Amino acid sequence: MAGFFKRLFSKTKSEKPVLEVVTDQEAAKTGQVAPPTMPLKDRHDTDKAKTKELKRGDINYLVSGYGQSIGKQRDHNEDALYVLTTMLSSDDSMIPFGLYIVADGMGGHQHGDIASVTAVRAMAGYILRKFYIPLLDLSQGPPNETLQEIMQNGLFEAHRAIPKYAPGGGTTMTAVLIMGDQMTIAHVGDSRAYAIHGDGQMQALTRDHSLVKRLEELGQLTAEEAAQHPQRNVLYRALGQVEPFEPDITTFPLHHPGYLFLCSDGLWGVLNEHDIFQMITTNPSPEQACLQLVEAANAAGGPDNITAILVRMPD
Repeated sequence: MAGFFKRLFSKTKSEKPVLEVVTDQEAAKTGQVAPPTMPLKDRHDTDKAKTKELKRGDINYLVSGYGQSIGKQRDHNEDALYVLTTMLSSDDSMIPFGLYIVADGMGGHQHGDIASVTAVRAMAGYILRKFYIPLLDLSQGPPNETLQEIMQNGLFEAHRAIPKYAPGGGTTMTAVLIMGDQMTIAHVGDSRAYAIHGDGQMQALTRDHSLVKRLEELGQLTAEEAAQHPQRNVLYRALGQVEPFEPDITTFPLHHPGYLFLCSDGLWGVLNEHDIFQMITTNPSPEQACLQLVEAANAAGGPDNITAILVRMPD
């Protein structure tokens, strides 16, 4: 088992990083914008990453919940989601596994609803074939790809599937693969992933690929102006649309205790982070928290489809 995971969590010397990390100092010199990653002292080193197999007696399981609504102002649902939470347990170790995906079909494009579900099916199917099934099949060896490569290639497969099954369609996608003591995120568009830490911090793990977010990062718009901008839903990256296609692939350690939260813009666009944090941390279960979040987004007008996935991390 150790050899199986060593291959997944290690990177070959010739492998190029999928997402180049830009420091604040480099950004100031080059005009680039640093992504919302953890401080360097806390950032997970994927070259040294190993699966943490906690011994029996430790609490080492994931608890997930989800909620979805068409909203109050739309006549059909263009959001899609996928939730898979499992555990591989043996006499001496327990290894949690989770795959969580949110996709939001692009309004104004043909077949946005078909594009989102096509992308989710393609992405989930690729990860299950390339990683999850080999993990369980005793006759197979470890995959030839690392987790970051698997997530990146899954996004590319979803990107290629959309023109075939939903011509003219497009979608966002935020996908998180949890394995052992780390999570790998594949992201394009303006759906979001957050980490909610036990110390009360709510941290964005993804960066919106939207026009107004880019202008905000460059200092040309304030956050308040971006929230009210008439082009706030215009994306410069999306599955099935723009070439060359450049997804963000990042890896983070799991923080214990805490939560992972994924949502579409139909939720984060109408609820502020303080209210989201309060509903997540005060509800007794992820499922109840998601239901309350969806209800609150609808109570705030429900201008778009609403999707939420919440995962409680091991203690």
